[in-house]
Amino acid sequence: MKHIFVINGGQTFGHSGGRFNQSITAATVSFFENNPEFEVRSTNINTNYDPKEEVENYKWADVIIYHTPVWWFQLPHGFKKYIDVVFTEGHQNGIYNSDGRSSANPAINYGTGGTLQGKKYMLTTSWNAPEEAFTLPGEFFNEKSVDDGPMFGFHRMNTFTGMKQIEGMHFHDVEKNADIVRDLKRYQEHLNQVFILN
Repeated sequence: MKHIFVINGGQTFGHSGGRFNQSITAATVSFFENNPEFEVRSTNINTNYDPKEEVENYKWADVIIYHTPVWWFQLPHGFKKYIDVVFTEGHQNGIYNSDGRSSANPAINYGTGGTLQGKKYMLTTSWNAPEEAFTLPGEFFNEKSVDDGPMFGFHRMNTFTGMKQIEGMHFHDVEKNADIVRDLKRYQEHLNQVFILN
């Protein structure tokens, strides 16, 4: 049985109610709960959480699935705080031991001290920006993808812990041109392709 840990990084703040990421998280949990090959746990960063329990969830899981909006081209501050608090709790306690270097040769092996080897992670993000802002010449992101552009640091963070990336999904234009039914259908197909058919 595979263990899946789902993190809803959507934040209730300002004009954002976090509803899109609530829907994606609920769909994810339901998908795995309805498949006997999986056991699932989930966390919502808007509720009180115990950092020690969150570290145990990382250690328990085979796959961590992150759902987050992107605010000002970064994680929302509540989700960033969650990462800072939980990963600090996980220092020499299951997430990472060190940065991987030795004092004998400090120039090499940075980023090899993670202790989550053998585990995988998947990221979904939601954007006000349309997909074309990333793909069309002359548009805002200079033809740099979500993963190679704004989320590059997030992916390196997970690599630092020892985890490997599973192909995720990015949802665009969710404020001005949202189609949650279409997005949920595409997402269900993605989950089925990644976790059942592969």
